Amino acid sequence: QVQLVESGGGLVQAGGSLRLSCAASGRTFSTMAMGWWRQAPGMARRFVATIMWNSTSTIIADAVKGRFAISRDNAKNTVDLEMNSLQPEDTAVYYCAAGPNLGGPMDYWGKGTLVTVSS
Repeated sequence: QVQLVESGGGLVQAGGSLRLSCAASGRTFSTMAMGWWRQAPGMARRFVATIMWNSTSTIIADAVKGRFAISRDNAKNTVDLEMNSLQPEDTAVYYCAAGPNLGGPMDYWGKGTLVTVSS
């Protein structure tokens, strides 16, 4: 069992930056792929980024490529999402997730943290 708690969301102006963090509990964190998804108002949840258990591989969605970066610290049981050059269309609830395989379905989800980008 893995429990995930996101933090770092908030209100930021367009062009600004935010760093989201996800704290995980559970002994299997270091062996799991981790990722971030987001859900804008009235929209389906969409993939943002994912990282392999040993940080050797990442996948970043085209919509945020070059602006967002994902990283993890297995010693601290955390996975972060660095978001730069934020735009109003990045406004969404951001969810942390964990699963057994990079690019595969996720088994565990956090409750989300809201990011609002003002124009």
